[in-house]
Amino acid sequence: MNLHGWIIYNGNLPGDKFLDFAQWIHEAASRKNSKTVIYQNNELLSLLDASKLDILGHSTAPLPDYAVFADKDIYLARQLELLGIRVFNSSAAIERSDDKIASYQQLASQHIPMPKTIVSPKIFSTGTIGEEITRHAVEELGFPLIIKEAYGSFGEQVYLITNETELYQKANELAGTAFMFQEFISSSYGRDLRLHVVGNRVAAAMKRQSKNDFRANITAGGTMEPYQPTDYEVELAVSAAACIGADIAGVDLLFGPDGSPLVCEINSNAHIRNLYECTGINVAENIIDYILEKLSQQEGGTR
Repeated sequence: MNLHGWIIYNGNLPGDKFLDFAQWIHEAASRKNSKTVIYQNNELLSLLDASKLDILGHSTAPLPDYAVFADKDIYLARQLELLGIRVFNSSAAIERSDDKIASYQQLASQHIPMPKTIVSPKIFSTGTIGEEITRHAVEELGFPLIIKEAYGSFGEQVYLITNETELYQKANELAGTAFMFQEFISSSYGRDLRLHVVGNRVAAAMKRQSKNDFRANITAGGTMEPYQPTDYEVELAVSAAACIGADIAGVDLLFGPDGSPLVCEINSNAHIRNLYECTGINVAENIIDYILEKLSQQEGGTR
């Protein structure tokens, strides 16, 4: 049975990174005889009515057997699920990944090693972060520490704080924004690991390093090299993805003070081109193989 899929990316973002991801998945699916169509999320509108749920914008084409989401449009992902379509990753996994506070709560609940984190209370933009709150952060985490916004990409919403003046200023600058205070892992300054999880295995991994920034993101100027993860690093990455319910995820690990890895972030729609250029491994092939296998198992279970 040849399965038909949709690949969805955000049509409003500048640049072509997400379209590039969609095309890699599309080409990999084609090689496996699975026909796919690429859509921008703003080409598919969720129709809600007392008599039905529907998707507008896909012409007369049938609804797909599966959808691959290179986007964070949680409502569209959930609409597809309500229509009986298997979405990779699920709307729940995307939601947990997109909200880093929710991710860390899941990690902590499963006792997965991570930096110590304190969640800033919800304060509206007209309020202020009191000194009592920042005092707790300093007492628990010391300096330097990290302030990290709950929503953000490419390391752009992560700030290294070195003193009380910076702490109070940045915290109140972010009043009205969901954010957290986090332990700074100095042993991992400017370096981390990216492990790309597909199902219960790691398909490829790389080490990222920056000479000029505490963040190792490639978009922030970091370099990359192939990396062979240890069995424990693989186990940790797979467990981290599973704890947010992600079938596919780019899991970032930090180097802890004693050399043991810590989970930094779980990315539900991690790009794969850099990983290919670094390792020569096309993770899109692993993703499609996994999706078709899961759907085959699901079909077999319904007979």
